[in-house]
Amino acid sequence: QVQLVESGGGLVQAGGSLKLACAASGSIFSIDVMAWYRQAPGKQREVVATITSGGSTNYLDSVKGRFTISRDIAKNTVYLQMNNLKPEDTAVYLCNAYRELKNYWGQGTQVTVSS
Repeated sequence: QVQLVESGGGLVQAGGSLKLACAASGSIFSIDVMAWYRQAPGKQREVVATITSGGSTNYLDSVKGRFTISRDIAKNTVYLQMNNLKPEDTAVYLCNAYRELKNYWGQGTQVTVSS
């Protein structure tokens, strides 16, 4: 089992920045991919950014150049630095870990961007 706890959400004005953190615990060895997803009201959940065990990253087109996913292996934590936030970034952001063909989810953290 993998436990994930997100933090760092909040309310910010358009153009502002937030940094989300996802602390992993439990059976964290052999996690293949960690990712940030988001889900806005009435919309499907979408993957925002991923980072593999080898450190490769990938991003949703609409956040490229604004968001950065990173990790601190010693702290078992993955981060999402979000800059130049836009109202359309408003959503619940969820941390995900993919390990041995199973998905694990955090509880989510709300990000609200005001115009």
